[in-house]
Amino acid sequence: MTSEIIRETSDAIHNQLPDFKAEIGLILGTGLGQLAQEIEVLCEIPYQSLPHFPISTVETHSGKLLLGTLGGKSVICLQGRFHYYEGYSMQEVTFPVRVLHSLGVKHLFVSNAAGGLNPEFNISDLMIIEDHIALFLPESPLRGKNPASFGPRFPDMSQPYNLQLISQAKDILKAMGLPAHSGIYTSVQGPQLETKAEYRLLRQLGTDAVGMSTIPEVIVARQLGMNVFACSVITDLCFPETLKEAKFEEILAAAAQAEPYLTKLFIGLIQQIS
Repeated sequence: MTSEIIRETSDAIHNQLPDFKAEIGLILGTGLGQLAQEIEVLCEIPYQSLPHFPISTVETHSGKLLLGTLGGKSVICLQGRFHYYEGYSMQEVTFPVRVLHSLGVKHLFVSNAAGGLNPEFNISDLMIIEDHIALFLPESPLRGKNPASFGPRFPDMSQPYNLQLISQAKDILKAMGLPAHSGIYTSVQGPQLETKAEYRLLRQLGTDAVGMSTIPEVIVARQLGMNVFACSVITDLCFPETLKEAKFEEILAAAAQAEPYLTKLFIGLIQQIS
């Protein structure tokens, strides 16, 4: 992706609502698109109408860009994301993040559905992501040419997730009477789920939750200097000793059960951004 292509896409979005400006971006994961219903939408743009923009191929991802307000703040929301397993390159997967940055977004909120590896987790729990493991991804989204507008060639990843937002999120969850889980998220290529042996390996590496997204977007966001908060919804339990067959309809049901709490969490955090 070039700076010119990014500019063409961001201009197409800007032209839909020229006076709209937002410093907050949202990326909604599998089964979590209903959070968008809380947004007071000013403009809805299908992905297919935007130049150079990827198209969602996963049935639970709506494929819409929403411009509006949430928690009293202007936001741009990606209702549906892109994955490497869909056939997209890592540059295509993360292209929307560069577009959001080009539009002025400084704070990125990301959600995903994930399998829980921590024995303390239950289905539909929320896990604040404190760190991640990207080693199982096929390549970095930063691979290739790196124009100056993309950010530093070797961005630091010692603290990819914003500490202040993490602390505030824990307080919000406790106030809701929910466990303030936090942990390490690992992203794998997918789309197949992991074997018992793979779950054992991931747990030995310190993984608390595993999924197929999020980390590429976070890497690019951090290269661009954006503040990042990410949260996983635990939609299935991946304990090797008691592993059961994962059923997609049950994963979606678990995500739906957690959605009201995820919505309150995101709104609460957004309201605290000055």
